Amino acid sequence: MSRTETSPAQPAKGDERLLHRSLARRLMGRPELGSVVGAAAVFLFFSIVAEPFLQASSLSTVLYASSTIGIMAVPVALLMIGGEFDLSAGVMVVSSALISSMVSYQMTANTWVGVGVSLLVTLAIGAFNGLLLTRTKLPSFIITLGTFFMLTGLNLGFTKLIDGTVSTKSIADMEGFASARALFASHLTLGSVDIQITILWWLALVAVATWILLRTRVGNWIFAVGGNADAARAVGVPVTKTKIGLYMGVAFAAWVSGQHLLFSYDAIQSGDGVGNEFLYIIAAAVGGCLMTGGFGSAIGAAVGAFIFGMASKGIVYAQWNPDWYKFFLGAMLLLATLLNAWVRKRAEEKA
Repeated sequence: MSRTETSPAQPAKGDERLLHRSLARRLMGRPELGSVVGAAAVFLFFSIVAEPFLQASSLSTVLYASSTIGIMAVPVALLMIGGEFDLSAGVMVVSSALISSMVSYQMTANTWVGVGVSLLVTLAIGAFNGLLLTRTKLPSFIITLGTFFMLTGLNLGFTKLIDGTVSTKSIADMEGFASARALFASHLTLGSVDIQITILWWLALVAVATWILLRTRVGNWIFAVGGNADAARAVGVPVTKTKIGLYMGVAFAAWVSGQHLLFSYDAIQSGDGVGNEFLYIIAAAVGGCLMTGGFGSAIGAAVGAFIFGMASKGIVYAQWNPDWYKFFLGAMLLLATLLNAWVRKRAEEKA
């Protein structure tokens, strides 16, 4: 009986790992493709309709607006890839700033004491969200919605109780304020352009998050947990630790954003931050993160934040009514979700 042999030089047709993929197919498989196309379209649009948009100072302002969203959008994107949400992210930013301010002022200590206490408490809030989620098995929507209301009430209640008003006292004259401002709220001057330090924080977080997702075992765990938590647990992925770590990542970014807010304005309004969580989620969704988890990228979330930075300032430079900005947010969310679904479907068909 004769036997048909496969030549070693010719890989088996069923082994997709050995098949050459064209550049077009690889691009179609990237989660941030839709957001990059959208960013190019938004940039071109405002370049045409708003003459000041292309000025160096204007682009610096756009980048700053993008960074204030992007610092939070990056860890929120990782959380969404892991299959969860955090509706408390917006008020957590304000909570971290209030803790830092009130601890520093009431203890009449170096402001770095307040910054350190704020970091520990904010990380504890993130760990609380993750631990409660994994122990109760309740949806993250319910868990973090509860945390949202709790933090909103605590922000207002404690500020009124301690300071007697809805805002904190200024800490601008305290020891350590100048050095803390240099780390969290300073700017660099390049020629005639001011570059806010939040842009550097944003880029650093994007780089670290991308490295975690693509080059570490933890990144594999995040994708696995978001794709199918039960299957991931069955093959040894530490699902509980991964989800708690993701929530603590969001908390760390909230701490960075909160310190920037505090050291930029010296004092904090306790009612700020409500609604910002939707900006972070939308930026991540526009950047290619699926609402169902298991797919997305940190770079895409950064591009999504850049789109909203361009929109928020481009509308001003075009001298339009800023009320249209919220309409733009909703439209971009719907369009990006549809585009991302189409891109992924095409990628799966070509795989």
